[in-house]
Amino acid sequence: MIERVFAQKHKPLDFKFFQNRDDFIVEENPIKFSPKGNFIVAKIKKRDLGTWDLISKLSKQLNIYENEIGYAGLKDKNATTTQYISVPKKYSKELQKFKSKNIEILDTRLHSSKLNIGDLLGNHFKIRLHEVDESSLYKIEKVLKEISKFGLPNYFGYQRFGNDTKENLEKAKQLIYGDLVIKDKKISKMLISQYQSYFFNSWLAKRIKLSKEEFILMEGDVFKDYKKEKLFTPKTITKNITMSFSKKEIIPTGLLPGRKVFRAQSKARELEEKYDDLYIQEKGFRRDALVYPSNTEIKYFKENKQLTISFTLPKSSYATVLIENIANKNFKN
Repeated sequence: MIERVFAQKHKPLDFKFFQNRDDFIVEENPIKFSPKGNFIVAKIKKRDLGTWDLISKLSKQLNIYENEIGYAGLKDKNATTTQYISVPKKYSKELQKFKSKNIEILDTRLHSSKLNIGDLLGNHFKIRLHEVDESSLYKIEKVLKEISKFGLPNYFGYQRFGNDTKENLEKAKQLIYGDLVIKDKKISKMLISQYQSYFFNSWLAKRIKLSKEEFILMEGDVFKDYKKEKLFTPKTITKNITMSFSKKEIIPTGLLPGRKVFRAQSKARELEEKYDDLYIQEKGFRRDALVYPSNTEIKYFKENKQLTISFTLPKSSYATVLIENIANKNFKN
């Protein structure tokens, strides 16, 4: 239902990808922590547990409220993940006594504030693929180089939408238009986030279809300046804008519709408004259209036809989207 279209037009590659504790390993690249403060930051390695599972277990064993526990990013359940959480310093003794199956506290340090979503630089992944034909190695290396140069379409991965995509999107629409009331705020917010993400993915798929080798820029696009962390819309797509984009100094962004959000103009808006919903009362956002993987490395094991791919992605981007791009096919919808 939510087709992710990729820039590479090669014939789909056949290999097996399983998201589990052995084949999907991720570690957060943290922000710089202050050497002192009223919060403890713990580096935690966990297996087969999502971030919400971790927070629930910490809350019960430490006897603290869940909202006292800070975290920088949400991590998948079906994986081995290393992430950072924070708790108030007064719970240091309880944290030292913490024990739980599949959870290991690797390190602790002090920090000046509670961790919030986005307090990380990115994530490093190590993913193992199965049944990879040796003849595919050249193509995989070539695709990785192209993605690193021209960018990876920054779709929300299939994990964002759950198993009942069509039903969830319909519920979200009913919520927005007032035909449905859900008392659980966490669930209602999740549904609307999925609805916003659906619009972004649909817009991005259309832009990729319109592009060739390199992402096409449109008059009226909203760009993000990486250095200044600010959004801007140039009057025209000048040579300098194109050059700044090629140098990875700026990036075009797509819309997650909602209130108080910077919308595109001119030709870019003509396309964008097809993937907008002005009835959404939740806050809107702009999301980078592309991200650039770094530290890419592959290692092939001929005896069992396994391939390990290591790479780093910026925060809020999906490793599964990179694997889909390599395969040139969607794994789930």
